[in-house]
Amino acid sequence: MHIRDIGVSTLKSCRHQPRDGIRLTADGPVGDRDFAVVDLNNGQILRTVENPALVACEADWVDGVLSATIDGHRVAAVPVPSGGTVDFDYWGRQTPMQVLDGPWASEFSRLLGRSVVLARSLVTGGAVYADSVTIVTTSSLDRLARESGIEVDTRRFRSTFTLDSGDTPAHLEDEWAGRELQVGGVRLLVKGGIPRCAVIDIDPDTGERGTNLLKTLGGYRLHGSDIMFGVYAEVISPGFVSVGDDVALV
Repeated sequence: MHIRDIGVSTLKSCRHQPRDGIRLTADGPVGDRDFAVVDLNNGQILRTVENPALVACEADWVDGVLSATIDGHRVAAVPVPSGGTVDFDYWGRQTPMQVLDGPWASEFSRLLGRSVVLARSLVTGGAVYADSVTIVTTSSLDRLARESGIEVDTRRFRSTFTLDSGDTPAHLEDEWAGRELQVGGVRLLVKGGIPRCAVIDIDPDTGERGTNLLKTLGGYRLHGSDIMFGVYAEVISPGFVSVGDDVALV
């Protein structure tokens, strides 16, 4: 197996973007979901499934400048702390975030029709559902494509790594739980399956809903009350990973 794709989202819920390579620390991929749109009135970190318009937005953080394209408007500035730090409860995990001043709040508020601000996570991996690394395989994607009758864009799953698994059986990754995986220069511990939601039915470019992939997946991947696809992993040996790197069970 080898790495076919690497993807990250500089700003949580915004467009998942490809990378040729990425550094992983013990806390996860560097630069992934460092920033998030938050609602201070409700004490919420905004999630993709409830705010699909965010998927059509792009964000990059280069040389200290955060650039974002929001509904066709591009804004860029150096993030400046407003002096406020807020603790959010994100899936049962306390995530401290630093509220930022800058041009992004007004643009995101206009897009979403509510008052929101931009914040930066003070903890790497704080704004993710479970473990910071997610993995899917091409064998599993091919199975879903056959079942649904449509081509499946891997970005719908917003995974850190898409592995080219060749002609191996679909969902072989289920068997990796509890085992270590050498991914390029990084060692991972695979934790378990990822429960999926309606995010996979959101177009990764436009943010529009338009497929029945979750329903199709539920027809053959329902485990209890969860529809599973791909696996989570945690970093146990940091390093750098590039597209094309070999992947092997240890």
